[in-house]
Amino acid sequence: MRIVVIICRILLGLMFVVFGMNGFIGFLKPPQMPTGLPGEFMDVFFKSHWIWVVAGCQVIGGLLLLIGRYVTLGLAILGPVLVNILTYHITMDLKGIVPGVVCTILWAVIAWNKRENLRGIFAP
Repeated sequence: MRIVVIICRILLGLMFVVFGMNGFIGFLKPPQMPTGLPGEFMDVFFKSHWIWVVAGCQVIGGLLLLIGRYVTLGLAILGPVLVNILTYHITMDLKGIVPGVVCTILWAVIAWNKRENLRGIFAP
């Protein structure tokens, strides 16, 4: 199980660092912008520079996972990002949900391994 958690941590960390850096640098070819409400949402997302906040959280959280220190903090930073990714796809653009679900599964495997550190979140 330890090896599985390490693989999940490195994969998730790499994904968030690469796609987070893409939010700053834009080295990956952007997909076709959706039309309608999803397109308007993405337009505001980029024009308001909100993407920089999200990309920054992705890079910081991903680096914490890759380094292997403060993994629980990295999970806490990336959790809300994943919630937003899934919420966007569930409510506006269902066809692109697969990467979000994969990342959520990887996140859950790591979180289960760090459940002792996350216990305080669920304490009354």
